[in-house]
Amino acid sequence: MEYWWSMLSCDCIIPIIMILYGRMMWKHYPKKINNYTGYRTKRSMKNADTWKFANEACGKLWWILGWIVLIPSFLFHLYYGTNETTLTILMIIQCVIMIGSIIPVEIALRKTFHYNGSRKE
Repeated sequence: MEYWWSMLSCDCIIPIIMILYGRMMWKHYPKKINNYTGYRTKRSMKNADTWKFANEACGKLWWILGWIVLIPSFLFHLYYGTNETTLTILMIIQCVIMIGSIIPVEIALRKTFHYNGSRKE
C-alpha cells in the first residue's frame, strides 16, 4: 500500500508543481528580469513589459493546465494502480503538456509585442 501512495505522489507531482508555480508566476512574478527564475525566453526578456506579460500569461496557463492535468492523472492512477509502464507514459505526457505551454505564450507575446519589445497598437 505504501508503494501505491508513493506512486500516486509521483504521478501528481508535475501537475501540483504547475499549479503552485503557475500561481506564483501569475500573481508574484519575479520583478527583475533574470536568468534563474520566471518565464525566460529571448522574447520575454526584452524589457519589463514583456517580462511581466510573459510571466503572467504562463502562470495563468500553468495554473489552469495543472488543474486540468491533475484530475485525470489521479483517476488514471486509480484505474491503473502501480503499472510502471503506463505511469511512466503518464509522466511523459504531463511533461509534454508542461513544456508545450511555451507555444501559446510565445504566440501571445508575438501578437502583443513587436520584435524589439514595444507594444503593438
